[in-house]
Amino acid sequence: MGYQAINFVEKLSKFSDHWSPKVIGEMNDYQFKLAKIMGDFVWHDHPDTDEVFIVLEGEMFIDFRDGRVKISQGEMFIVPRGVEHKPFADKECHIMLVEPRGVVNTGATESSLTAPDDVWI
Repeated sequence: MGYQAINFVEKLSKFSDHWSPKVIGEMNDYQFKLAKIMGDFVWHDHPDTDEVFIVLEGEMFIDFRDGRVKISQGEMFIVPRGVEHKPFADKECHIMLVEPRGVVNTGATESSLTAPDDVWI
């Protein structure tokens, strides 16, 4: 069996689209996804799961109906299940998401930003 580390920079160089998470690994039923984000996303929630945002490069914000959090490079934030939120970034930001397999990026919200699920790079 060959062993090889997953290189975030190399994986991020393989795509340029925003708000379209790409799977880079799985652990049990959880997927590790990389995404490039810029501008506004949509208000949505995930009623069945928490969602982890890890900022690899840049900074992002998540609006909530009652506040906002800023997440900078090297930081992470966990959005609790069922909490409505709207991520955004003023400049391109590179993030990792950790969530169960099958989670749709826009939850149940129909949007032009709904990305295909389970796309591996």
